[in-house]
Formats: sequence, structure tokens, C-alpha cells
Amino acid sequence: MSSDRKKYLILVAGGSGTRMGAAIPKQFLETGGKAILHHTVEKFMSAIPDLDIITVLPEEWIRFWKDYCYRKNLICRQTIVPGGITRFHSVKNALGKVPDGAIVAVHDGVRPLLTPDLARKLFSLSVTFPAAVPVVPVVDTLKVLKKVRNAEGADVYETIPGETADRSRLFAAQTPQVFWSEVLKDAYSTPYSTDFTDDASVAERHGVKILYCSGERYNIKITAPEDMEIAGLLLK
Repeated sequence: MSSDRKKYLILVAGGSGTRMGAAIPKQFLETGGKAILHHTVEKFMSAIPDLDIITVLPEEWIRFWKDYCYRKNLICRQTIVPGGITRFHSVKNALGKVPDGAIVAVHDGVRPLLTPDLARKLFSLSVTFPAAVPVVPVVDTLKVLKKVRNAEGADVYETIPGETADRSRLFAAQTPQVFWSEVLKDAYSTPYSTDFTDDASVAERHGVKILYCSGERYNIKITAPEDMEIAGLLLK
């Protein structure tokens, strides 16, 4: 595989961020004077300056982001596309802007804490491997539980006899997930399933062999207010 393949980044930022309880989607919340999505863009621009970025946004917030980029002088090669009804459909929309014969990374717009080194490593691996995905080992003790209603009418959790989770075999998948573009586009021809929680799950359903590699512990996805506090500290 040639190393001169053109490089693309799909930034998935199509969510509304309702769990944050904010007036605007979480990707536009600011810390250190910049939106979370802005921080994410800058990490990739630092890692791979010739990257073409495709940003997936809620259609009603596209004008907001364009105005933000103008106001903050955020200049990069960027195409903006509207999101779909699920993450799967959002990525599929963005892949329509990516040619065959390229390398394409798909990254959550609200993961601003990755290092440029991680981005470079994954693009480097994708020169040789058609699919590369970062993972981190699960460190918490895991319980297999079921939710039940107790005598007082409250929801509680109970163990399921005989079921345990082997933590040594469990890993959390992160982004960016990086693919040969023709491989990922072909995988996304698969009909949608609720089992598709990331791009690796789509690719594996289509028979693509994934290279899993070490991710980064702090490459967290911002989903709740306490995540925003952590990001604010680490981005300083």
C-alpha cells in the first residue's frame, strides 16, 4: 500500500448533547476560550497538516459553526455535511465526500484529548493495514446485573447467577478509527443495524480484519459535565 494516499478525517459531531444539560450541543461548549470541536480539529491539524477534514454537524448548527470558524480564524481544508438519524448514517453521509484510494479516519468530535502522536501512529499503521483501531483495557471491576423492581416500587440491580465478566478480555474501543477508504465505504454498504456502535463494528460485520492497537487513557469522550471539567484541566 502506497504511503502517498490522500488523508481524510471525518469528525462526527452530529449529536445534540442532551446529557450535558447545556443550551448548545456539547461540541460547541468552550473551555480555555475554544469550543471542544475546535480543540479536536487543532490536534489533528498539528499531527497531519495536509489533512482534509469532513465535519458532520446537526443541520441546524452548521451556520453556527461556520460563523465560529470565521470568528476564531480557524482555517483548515474543511467540508461540512449534515448528520443523519444515527451515527451510522452520519458517517455514511460523510463518506460520500471521500474518494477511493485514500486513508480515512473517523473520530468523535468530542474527543479533544487525544495526542497528535496517537493520530500519527494510526495513520502510519494504515499505510500497511486496511483498518486500525485504538483500544484501552478495562480497569474497573465489572458486574453482570439485571434491573428489577423491588417491593417499594424502586428500580434496583441484582446479580445474574452464573454470569461474570472476565475483565482481562475486555477493552474499550476509542477513535480515531482509520481505514482504507474503499474498505470502509464498501463496509458501509451493509444495511444498518442497531449493533453498529462504531466503525469497527460495521467493518467487522462486513468481514474486514481489524488491527487493534494501544489507545490512550485520557482520550475520553465528553458526554457529561464532569467530563468537561476533566477536559478543561487537561487542555490547559
